[in-house]
Amino acid sequence: MAEQRRDPVNETDDEARALARRLVAEASYGALAVQDPEGGAPLVSRVAVAAMGGLPVLLVSDLSVHTRALAVNPACSILLGEPGPKGDPLTHPRLTWVGWAEPVEKAAHREAWLARHPKAQLYIDFSDFRMLRLAPVLGLLNGGFGKAYRLASGDLVS
Repeated sequence: MAEQRRDPVNETDDEARALARRLVAEASYGALAVQDPEGGAPLVSRVAVAAMGGLPVLLVSDLSVHTRALAVNPACSILLGEPGPKGDPLTHPRLTWVGWAEPVEKAAHREAWLARHPKAQLYIDFSDFRMLRLAPVLGLLNGGFGKAYRLASGDLVS
């Protein structure tokens, strides 16, 4: 008789929703995954992030491969959550936000971006830089050992 395996993904609860939202709010950087439009391979880039309206927002250059890839296919994901100074990095919470990159008005978010990333003052006004927000599709939260959750788009934003 085949052994039945327990689904390792927990039922989403308010604690998981709060942790996911906190990871977004605290994020300064993330690993952005896109699809290479030329060969279809996955590409990952480290990008700066700032939460605006509960959504991850990126400041990207049109010169970068990941921005060009998003222009062809806006589907993407971003891994948020930094390991702490002690312990196994794989035990620290992290969130994979799966979504669609959509343009937002850079001028409307400029000051909020600079408050989070003051060094961006050097390049934020360059003509090749634009802002994209990641509209949520779903989230995969690993809150630590035994704390895996699948979140719907409504779980990610309040």
